[in-house]
Amino acid sequence: MVSAIVTGATGITGSAIVHHLLKDPSYSKIYSFSRSNPGYQDPKIQHVTLDLQGSAKEMARTLQGVSAEYVYFCAYLVPNDPAELSRVNAELLSNFIEALELTGAIRNIKRFILTCGFKQYGVHIGQAKQPLLETDPLLENQAGGVSWPPIFYYDQQRILAQAAQKGAWEWVATLPEDVLGYARGNFMNEATSIGLYCAVSKVLPGSELPFPGSKANYFTFNCWTSANLHAQFCLWAAVTPGAGNQIFNVMNGDTESFQNLWPRLAARFGCRIPDPMFPNGGVRDTKGFGDYESSTIRFPNKPPLKAVAAELGLSADPTMENSPTLFLQVDPEKWAKRHDVNDAWAQLRQKYQLDQHAWDKATWDFLVMTMGRDWSCVGSMSKARKLGWTGYADTWDELEETLQILEREKVLPPLDQLKRDF
Repeated sequence: MVSAIVTGATGITGSAIVHHLLKDPSYSKIYSFSRSNPGYQDPKIQHVTLDLQGSAKEMARTLQGVSAEYVYFCAYLVPNDPAELSRVNAELLSNFIEALELTGAIRNIKRFILTCGFKQYGVHIGQAKQPLLETDPLLENQAGGVSWPPIFYYDQQRILAQAAQKGAWEWVATLPEDVLGYARGNFMNEATSIGLYCAVSKVLPGSELPFPGSKANYFTFNCWTSANLHAQFCLWAAVTPGAGNQIFNVMNGDTESFQNLWPRLAARFGCRIPDPMFPNGGVRDTKGFGDYESSTIRFPNKPPLKAVAAELGLSADPTMENSPTLFLQVDPEKWAKRHDVNDAWAQLRQKYQLDQHAWDKATWDFLVMTMGRDWSCVGSMSKARKLGWTGYADTWDELEETLQILEREKVLPPLDQLKRDF
């Protein structure tokens, strides 16, 4: 019988890992770490209130007597400045590892699983080579002759690898993409923002559901990751021979596109698909859909594809010098501030007793990125498959299940009543 530590246990990935550890009979003890108590009711779980922003010595005092063979590190902070993002999250991890060294718990670790993401490939700053492979070059050290914005996963992986080598234990880093799942009180979830957008659109005159992003994005191909599938992968990677000291893409296993998902969302919420969906022909200008405000956001960097331009025979291609651009025909952040939109939300909130925090904390800026980009984000699962991973999830099914949970948790209105009342 073994034990586990889960940091960020109130987050979407962390809480999913806790739930799957509870189902695994080989685990006899689970330590859940977070700043607030998630309220797990199970004798196998011991919650530890821990502020990872504290010093190693402060954390060590809290962690006296805590020890586990497997660590699942899902905590991170999101300051706006990229340099600060790297510094803060590197310190979170390094101080936590040092705290385990101070208590002596580090000697019992077998594998340490770190949750990262597709920012590993720079998909948040432009088009990268497709499909995304774990062996793709890092966007640093003047890769492709370009100075790149800092990506904090790189620092974390180096810290982890060095500590593992020193302590004679192993590490694994996972790279999920656009995670679909639910954690109580945590609204950093694409499904929450999409669900709120659809539900409010149902109430607005005409019940139209315009796609917020660009026409190019509507037709790109992308991968999503179920929080439950990611949790299953983490437990698999913790014990699978040959998985140690490796980085793995973790996606559902299918490839999806909003051209398929958006009409299904419209049908689900009882909305009408506009025709034309892109009245301006998809031309990027300052005009939005109807009277909605659009946005054009230009990045200061070159596309990540430039890092491998020479090996692809694209060194002289002028597009390698273009700044990546996001375009939203309905800017979700601006949309969520409109009086008519907020009146519609208030109507839903009062009628169905919904959670105002979900609206206040919805990550509209995340939709700006995922729907405004004109590049695909498709990763290969071949590396994990070759080691024996067979997990799979249907992205629409996972999105549907998450929306149903959001309804039960009073984040979204009950679907049947919404379609009947409006």
